[in-house]
Amino acid sequence: MRGNVVDLAVAVVIGAAFTNIVNSVVKGIIGPLVGAIGTRSLDAYSSCLKGPCGVNAETGEPIGVNILWGSVLNATLSFVITAAVVYFLMVLPMSKYLARQEARRKAKEGVQETLEVTELVVLKEIRDALVTQRTGGSSELDGQVRRPTH
Repeated sequence: MRGNVVDLAVAVVIGAAFTNIVNSVVKGIIGPLVGAIGTRSLDAYSSCLKGPCGVNAETGEPIGVNILWGSVLNATLSFVITAAVVYFLMVLPMSKYLARQEARRKAKEGVQETLEVTELVVLKEIRDALVTQRTGGSSELDGQVRRPTH
Protein backbone atom coordinates (compact mmCIF):
# COMPACT_ATOMS: atom_id res chain seq x y z
CA MET A 1 0.00 0.00 0.00
CA ARG A 2 2.82 2.39 0.85
CA GLY A 3 4.40 1.94 -2.59
CA ASN A 4 1.16 2.92 -4.33
CA VAL A 5 0.85 6.06 -2.19
CA VAL A 6 4.41 7.08 -3.00
CA ASP A 7 3.80 6.46 -6.72
CA LEU A 8 0.66 8.59 -6.56
CA ALA A 9 2.47 11.42 -4.76
CA VAL A 10 5.26 11.40 -7.35
CA ALA A 11 2.69 11.45 -10.16
CA VAL A 12 0.89 14.44 -8.64
CA VAL A 13 4.11 16.42 -8.25
CA ILE A 14 5.29 15.61 -11.77
CA GLY A 15 1.82 16.37 -13.16
CA ALA A 16 1.74 19.77 -11.45
CA ALA A 17 5.18 20.68 -12.75
CA PHE A 18 4.33 19.41 -16.22
CA THR A 19 1.08 21.39 -16.28
CA ASN A 20 3.06 24.60 -15.91
CA ILE A 21 5.19 23.66 -18.89
CA VAL A 22 2.15 22.84 -21.03
CA ASN A 23 0.39 26.05 -20.01
CA SER A 24 3.47 28.02 -21.03
CA VAL A 25 3.63 26.25 -24.40
CA VAL A 26 -0.05 26.87 -25.07
CA LYS A 27 0.10 30.48 -23.95
CA GLY A 28 3.45 31.29 -25.57
CA ILE A 29 3.34 29.30 -28.82
CA ILE A 30 -0.06 27.83 -29.67
CA GLY A 31 -2.09 30.85 -28.55
CA PRO A 32 -0.13 33.32 -30.70
CA LEU A 33 -0.26 30.92 -33.68
CA VAL A 34 -4.04 30.71 -33.39
CA GLY A 35 -4.10 34.47 -32.87
CA ALA A 36 -2.04 34.94 -36.05
CA ILE A 37 -4.78 33.20 -38.00
CA GLY A 38 -7.33 35.53 -36.43
CA THR A 39 -6.73 39.10 -35.34
CA ARG A 40 -5.74 38.80 -31.66
CA SER A 41 -4.46 36.43 -28.99
CA LEU A 42 -6.50 33.39 -28.00
CA ASP A 43 -7.55 34.77 -24.60
CA ALA A 44 -9.06 37.89 -26.20
CA TYR A 45 -11.73 36.01 -28.17
CA SER A 46 -15.17 36.46 -26.64
CA SER A 47 -18.79 36.85 -27.59
CA CYS A 48 -21.27 39.35 -26.20
CA LEU A 49 -24.30 37.63 -24.72
CA LYS A 50 -26.03 40.77 -23.45
CA GLY A 51 -24.97 44.22 -24.59
CA PRO A 52 -23.54 46.69 -24.42
CA CYS A 53 -20.27 44.79 -24.07
CA GLY A 54 -16.89 46.25 -23.43
CA VAL A 55 -14.52 47.24 -20.67
CA ASN A 56 -14.95 50.19 -18.35
CA ALA A 57 -12.01 52.51 -19.03
CA GLU A 58 -11.81 53.80 -15.45
CA THR A 59 -12.11 50.55 -13.47
CA GLY A 60 -11.10 47.93 -16.07
CA GLU A 61 -14.17 45.84 -15.27
CA PRO A 62 -16.18 44.25 -18.07
CA ILE A 63 -19.47 45.83 -19.08
CA GLY A 64 -22.33 43.57 -20.16
CA VAL A 65 -22.25 39.76 -20.30
CA ASN A 66 -19.25 38.38 -22.18
CA ILE A 67 -18.64 34.72 -22.95
CA LEU A 68 -14.86 34.26 -22.91
CA TRP A 69 -14.70 31.26 -25.22
CA GLY A 70 -11.07 32.01 -26.10
CA SER A 71 -10.04 31.32 -22.50
CA VAL A 72 -12.05 28.09 -22.53
CA LEU A 73 -10.38 27.06 -25.79
CA ASN A 74 -6.99 27.89 -24.26
CA ALA A 75 -7.71 25.72 -21.19
CA THR A 76 -9.05 22.91 -23.39
CA LEU A 77 -5.90 22.93 -25.51
CA SER A 78 -3.78 22.82 -22.35
CA PHE A 79 -5.75 19.84 -21.06
CA VAL A 80 -5.62 17.92 -24.34
CA ILE A 81 -1.88 18.45 -24.71
CA THR A 82 -1.25 17.46 -21.08
CA ALA A 83 -3.43 14.36 -21.40
CA ALA A 84 -1.79 13.30 -24.67
CA VAL A 85 1.73 13.69 -23.32
CA VAL A 86 0.91 11.88 -20.08
CA TYR A 87 -0.77 9.06 -22.00
CA PHE A 88 1.91 8.61 -24.67
CA LEU A 89 4.95 9.18 -22.45
CA MET A 90 3.79 7.58 -19.19
CA VAL A 91 0.66 5.42 -19.40
CA LEU A 92 1.26 3.62 -22.70
CA PRO A 93 4.90 2.64 -22.01
CA MET A 94 4.01 1.52 -18.47
CA SER A 95 1.13 -0.65 -19.69
CA LYS A 96 3.39 -2.23 -22.33
CA TYR A 97 6.03 -2.88 -19.67
CA LEU A 98 3.48 -4.45 -17.30
CA ALA A 99 2.11 -6.61 -20.15
CA ARG A 100 5.64 -7.87 -20.91
CA GLN A 101 6.23 -8.63 -17.23
CA GLU A 102 2.92 -10.54 -17.06
CA ALA A 103 3.81 -12.51 -20.20
CA ARG A 104 7.20 -13.41 -18.71
CA ARG A 105 5.54 -14.49 -15.46
CA LYS A 106 3.00 -16.64 -17.31
CA ALA A 107 5.74 -18.18 -19.44
CA LYS A 108 7.73 -18.97 -16.31
CA GLU A 109 4.66 -20.53 -14.67
CA GLY A 110 4.02 -22.53 -17.85
CA VAL A 111 7.57 -23.93 -17.72
CA GLN A 112 7.13 -24.84 -14.05
CA GLU A 113 3.79 -26.54 -14.82
CA THR A 114 5.41 -28.49 -17.66
CA LEU A 115 8.22 -29.61 -15.35
CA GLU A 116 5.73 -30.63 -12.67
CA VAL A 117 3.61 -32.56 -15.19
CA THR A 118 6.71 -34.24 -16.64
CA GLU A 119 7.88 -35.26 -13.17
CA LEU A 120 4.44 -36.64 -12.43
CA VAL A 121 4.46 -38.68 -15.63
CA VAL A 122 7.92 -40.07 -14.81
CA LEU A 123 6.83 -40.99 -11.29
CA LYS A 124 3.74 -42.77 -12.66
CA GLU A 125 5.92 -44.71 -15.10
CA ILE A 126 8.24 -45.73 -12.25
CA ARG A 127 5.25 -46.84 -10.18
CA ASP A 128 3.83 -48.84 -13.09
CA ALA A 129 7.21 -50.47 -13.72
CA LEU A 130 7.51 -51.40 -10.04
CA VAL A 131 4.00 -52.86 -10.02
CA THR A 132 4.74 -54.83 -13.19
CA GLN A 133 8.02 -56.05 -11.76
CA ARG A 134 6.34 -57.03 -8.50
CA THR A 135 3.44 -58.90 -10.05
CA GLY A 136 5.23 -60.39 -13.04
CA GLY A 137 8.48 -61.38 -11.30
CA SER A 138 7.95 -64.38 -9.00
CA SER A 139 4.70 -66.07 -8.18
CA GLU A 140 5.80 -67.17 -4.72
CA LEU A 141 5.67 -63.66 -3.23
CA ASP A 142 2.21 -62.84 -4.63
CA GLY A 143 2.36 -59.07 -4.51
CA GLN A 144 4.64 -58.77 -1.50
CA VAL A 145 7.68 -56.61 -1.66
CA ARG A 146 10.98 -58.45 -1.98
CA ARG A 147 13.75 -57.53 0.32
CA PRO A 148 17.28 -58.00 -0.86
CA THR A 149 19.38 -60.53 1.07
CA HIS A 150 23.00 -59.81 1.81
